Amino acid sequence: MADNKHPAPAPVAAPPKQTTFKERLAYWLYFYGQSMSWQALNAFLATYLMMVGIDITKIATAMVFVKLWDSINDTIFGVIFDKVHFKSGNKNIPWLRMTVILIPLMTIFVYLIPDSLNPTAKLAWFIVGYLLWDASYTLSDIPLYNMSTAMTTNTEERSGMLSIARVWAMAGGLLVTLMGSFLVSERIGMSFTKTVAIIAFLVFLTMIPLGFRGKERIKIKPAEEKYTFRRMFKYLGHNKYLFLYYGAYVISGLTGTGAALGLFVSYYLFGSALFTTLLSILTAIPIAIESLFINRILKHVDKFRFYFWCEVASVSVGLIIYLVGYRNVVLYIALVVLQALPLGFLMMLNLTFTPDLVEYGRYKTGIDARGIAFAFQSFAAKFISLAQPIGLFILGLFGWISVNASSFAELQAKHITQSSMALNGLWITSALIPVIGGAISLIPLLFYKLNDKDVQVMARFNNGEITREEAEKSLSRKY
Repeated sequence: MADNKHPAPAPVAAPPKQTTFKERLAYWLYFYGQSMSWQALNAFLATYLMMVGIDITKIATAMVFVKLWDSINDTIFGVIFDKVHFKSGNKNIPWLRMTVILIPLMTIFVYLIPDSLNPTAKLAWFIVGYLLWDASYTLSDIPLYNMSTAMTTNTEERSGMLSIARVWAMAGGLLVTLMGSFLVSERIGMSFTKTVAIIAFLVFLTMIPLGFRGKERIKIKPAEEKYTFRRMFKYLGHNKYLFLYYGAYVISGLTGTGAALGLFVSYYLFGSALFTTLLSILTAIPIAIESLFINRILKHVDKFRFYFWCEVASVSVGLIIYLVGYRNVVLYIALVVLQALPLGFLMMLNLTFTPDLVEYGRYKTGIDARGIAFAFQSFAAKFISLAQPIGLFILGLFGWISVNASSFAELQAKHITQSSMALNGLWITSALIPVIGGAISLIPLLFYKLNDKDVQVMARFNNGEITREEAEKSLSRKY
């Protein structure tokens, strides 16, 4: 409740939408295709490598190497992104056009490991292929998220675009999970290589439109982007919410060790790799319904506060799932579908905060270092892919046996089993570790105080619509 000393901030009317539906659709389709490639590399890659005869510990070690580079090179590209200027005046579209070809090609290349190679050569192929794929993906990630700031200055429209983009990204990931797990299952028996080739073609088709439909209305002058490394570190030092939010994001992400092992969980704990397909369909239903209401919800509820309580709910249900176990299949499915409710909102919102953090950073420092901010986001998103090798390391501690099979049909034919200790390790790695990480991630989120209304005020100041004095009077608190 406001008092005389702290009057309620004056309401600020949001400007009208600046983008067309065709532009937004092209933007969302790019997310769809990009997510399909990401999912192909993160949902199936660990399983693929574990089935081509490579020792699980060596796979984990190699993944640590490539994924550390994966996260570091985004920061390097962030600096390059801020320094490179194209004659067209466009900041993002040229990069996005390059990656329409590169990402699909590199996606399929990773899965082309010849059977005739020895395990060491296979591992080397994976390392080279993944680094090439990562370089291609990096060229798209920062420009794609920054594109939202170039398409509109309306922060509400921007948040809506990004939240819906996350829905499209989830849909792309879901298609890959459904199609991939079905095709490589013991019932169909298609190889990972052929399956990913189909996915790569779909990636190409969905990423094309943005290069032709996308329009960059807000162009930052080169002079506005020039800053020294000293000023860059000053920017990062003053943008504490960037560290708080992505610190929590990294903690939760690094402990998401179950995603990469989903096919093995389905096959060994529930009797069929197709169980993943069933769960994906059942969890997609509530998420699809939620996506229809996300923008309406955000108009009435502060985005971060909603995000925080969804995280609490997801962790709570996750703990119940682990304690109940997987023996009662019907109860397990019901709990997983229940967890999908808060988890769906989390996935829609988790990468929509960076534009807010860009506005806050510019308000605090006067530096428009959006390339650095989005590089920080991309760094965090890539860094959490270390959850794959972390999961493999943990699973290796329980005596997991290496296998050599091109599909689950071949795995079934060879009657390869795992020990009870290995299966217990599979359950702990997939169910308990993510709960622990999610609970820890809530700690830094408790100190995040930036809200939607204040971001809108900061954006108006940054765009020169109001003075700093007017902005400070309208803010709900001192930043």
